[in-house]
Amino acid sequence: MIKTIDLNSDLGESFGQWCMGNDEAILEIVSSANVACGFHAGDPVGILRTLKFAQKNNVVIGAHVSYPDLVGFGRRKMDIAAHELTADVIYQIAALQGLAKVVDTRVSYVKPHGALYNTIAHDEYQAIAVIEGILAIDPNLTLVGLAGSSILRLAQERGLKTIAEAFADRAYTSKGELVSRRETGSVLHDADLVARRMLQLVTEGGVESIDGKFTSIQADSICVHGDNPDAVEMAKQVKTVLQQAGVTIRSFVHP
Repeated sequence: MIKTIDLNSDLGESFGQWCMGNDEAILEIVSSANVACGFHAGDPVGILRTLKFAQKNNVVIGAHVSYPDLVGFGRRKMDIAAHELTADVIYQIAALQGLAKVVDTRVSYVKPHGALYNTIAHDEYQAIAVIEGILAIDPNLTLVGLAGSSILRLAQERGLKTIAEAFADRAYTSKGELVSRRETGSVLHDADLVARRMLQLVTEGGVESIDGKFTSIQADSICVHGDNPDAVEMAKQVKTVLQQAGVTIRSFVHP
């Protein structure tokens, strides 16, 4: 049984007059925050506000880097040259580092977003481009990636620290992959069900797949998507259930 686990959420995704999620409420619950860097969502004012809330709650900050895809919310796969993708990663991390410095906090890790996250889980070409970007700007940053994916091995081989991640509000295939958002049942909304699944994750080392099979998932961090309308309630329930089972919620990086 896992005794300590990180609870993270994707935040800072509001843009102009368009509000996404409740960052202030989520940041009173989670231990790590994956903050948008402006490529898939987020504007400077909103990102800075999220960073202030995170700093107030001693929440560890990660750069939520993405394809340059505001219209598609970063959920459309893009065929980008390696040197361009590397530069995009450097640019986004640097922007977040600058804003974080202003509010007396820092960026401690990198978690790719959406289609980029899913692509580099199995695409070595883009995975290495992302890794090279992280190494170029700060080799001390930790890379968060999908549990069981090859990106974690590739990053470790190049000297990066890594964290394996599971998703509280997403369904899994029997192969341990995320069910496509295009499929019915891919996104979960029942807070009690989500909490029970995450308790199973930490006590049994896996969850039930969408086709009813037990699927092994070894993870150090659990994500609740900030854009899920039930995010706050799910994060609360997951945290409560895990703590009642004796699990400590703590970031993998000391704030």
